[in-house]
Amino acid sequence: MEKSSIRKSLRKIALWAIGIYLVAGIVLYFVQNKLIFHPEVLPANYQYKFDIPFQEMLIPLNKKTKLSAVLFTAERPRGMVLYFHGNAHNINRYAKYMPAFTARGYDVLMMDYREFGKSTGRLTEQAMYDDALLMYKVARTRFAPWQIVIYGKSLGTGVAAELASVRDCRRLILETPYYSLSDVAAEAAPIYPYNLIMDFKLPTYLYLPKVTAPVTIFHGTEDDTVPYSSGEKLAPLLKKGDEFITVPGGEHNNLSEYPLFRQKLDSVLAL
Repeated sequence: MEKSSIRKSLRKIALWAIGIYLVAGIVLYFVQNKLIFHPEVLPANYQYKFDIPFQEMLIPLNKKTKLSAVLFTAERPRGMVLYFHGNAHNINRYAKYMPAFTARGYDVLMMDYREFGKSTGRLTEQAMYDDALLMYKVARTRFAPWQIVIYGKSLGTGVAAELASVRDCRRLILETPYYSLSDVAAEAAPIYPYNLIMDFKLPTYLYLPKVTAPVTIFHGTEDDTVPYSSGEKLAPLLKKGDEFITVPGGEHNNLSEYPLFRQKLDSVLAL
């Protein structure tokens, strides 16, 4: 085969590779939110059923937007946990974790993001921050800042960190956090400029240094949803007295099964 023919073949292969790369990138851009968010919508007349006392809240923001939240109540509350959940289903999925807080004397207020559960309206990153701030204002009608713990799990860690960076609280607790959503995407497929193409950035690394409250981070080494390596990048951003707690063998949704996690959570809630 002549050199010119080889060059033509290589040029065709390169053009095909570039074309595939660009097409895949365009598809990724338009389906990114479906890859990140997995909400389960509930009808407006849905009735929650939980094994612990609770009160449902439905807060109208405008004609098209209503924010659904549930307040899980402790018998003798000495504070409140603002709990920001993960990227799947709705409040029902995360209610099983609430006794860990109510049994220790904390009410828990958990909202569903817009388009999750009974919450309506358009989901945007700014809307997540705005709605989190609204939950903080609700908490402040009942408790002082030093009685409020801000807690984020998975997707909710970025939301929790942003809120704690602009409002005072007793403590910020992050369970399986990420450096940023684009960092998680880059861990999975490091071939695209995710900082440019992703609508949702949730840059936890920008918010964490602005948090003045004590910070506790939990992350399992076998997390295949938010890689441990992404969460570990937050450790150098912690201030004196903050903690990054590694749970050996811990996965994304089973940290509560580990004695280390339960014991440490008990200790920080008791402070």
